[in-house]
Amino acid sequence: MTDKPLLAVLRGERRDPPPVWLMRQAGRYLPEYRDLRARTGGFLDMAYSPEAAAEITLQPLRRYGFDGAILFSDILIVPHAIGQHLKFVAGEGPRLSPRLVEATLEGLQPVLERLEPIYATVRRVKAELSPQTTFLGFAGSPWTVATYMVAGQGSREQSEARRLAYADPARFQAIIARIEEVTLTYLSGQIAAGVDAVQLFDSWSGSLAPAEFDRWVIAPTARLVTALKARHPDTPIIGFPKGAGGKLAAYAQRTGVDAIGLDETVDPAWADASLPLSLPVQGNLDPLVLIAGGERLTEAVDRIRRAFPTRPHIFNLGHGIQQDTPLAHVEQLVALLRAPL
Repeated sequence: MTDKPLLAVLRGERRDPPPVWLMRQAGRYLPEYRDLRARTGGFLDMAYSPEAAAEITLQPLRRYGFDGAILFSDILIVPHAIGQHLKFVAGEGPRLSPRLVEATLEGLQPVLERLEPIYATVRRVKAELSPQTTFLGFAGSPWTVATYMVAGQGSREQSEARRLAYADPARFQAIIARIEEVTLTYLSGQIAAGVDAVQLFDSWSGSLAPAEFDRWVIAPTARLVTALKARHPDTPIIGFPKGAGGKLAAYAQRTGVDAIGLDETVDPAWADASLPLSLPVQGNLDPLVLIAGGERLTEAVDRIRRAFPTRPHIFNLGHGIQQDTPLAHVEQLVALLRAPL
């Protein structure tokens, strides 16, 4: 079999230097992406165009030679397939309607055909991808997707979803269960189409109290991971519970994920000491250090690499790359990572 360094690490093998990919590496910091968007249309038009989405997925690979390709898509494809209307408002972000804080889940008409263009994108990318590159699919974790479905948009405190979860846990559980069901179909379809591994993004997991974190992050993720592994036992799953902090150890022990993504607020030395022995980790450079570049970037990269002396490690950011990141600083990062410590 062709060697894929990133996939090998996800399966528990340590590699030096560590393989690297960046969250949101296919996107708006790249001039080639901006050029394509100007010619193609809005974000959703590109996400549902297999030709455009495949091209965007491949762009950062051509420029930087990352070890992983991440599918160009969006976590809100799932609520769109569940039956909510989805649009992206310029300068404001995504909007979903009807909002489930007001509407009922039963009133939505599923449109699972909306998943098909994403699978077509996967097949198109797979045909063009280097055999050494690991292809990553993804979906939003149930809690994070539910926050958008309830509020109709993103929010920093996720108060509407949290209020509903406290006030009517049975109703909120029904929303979570529907997300789990469609996400299982969605990720299974991505794997069947050709991705090598998948990542679950739980971008808003940090907003929950410990008992609620157990109920709405750990438990749904564990159910989804179990179901996905029953269908695809050889496909690694990365869990990325952003903001989980001290709850990371419980997440790692109880969800069954194969690797843990660390956000930039996590001390990598603490993570190495606290997480299950030999569990692969991913992360966790602050995206703003990448913008700064220079000596600060060199120091930060060195500190993260030295924090994992024996653990399997994939180098990544602690969250998505920022739009104003200088291309030369990404080049600096890749050069630093290709050199031995």
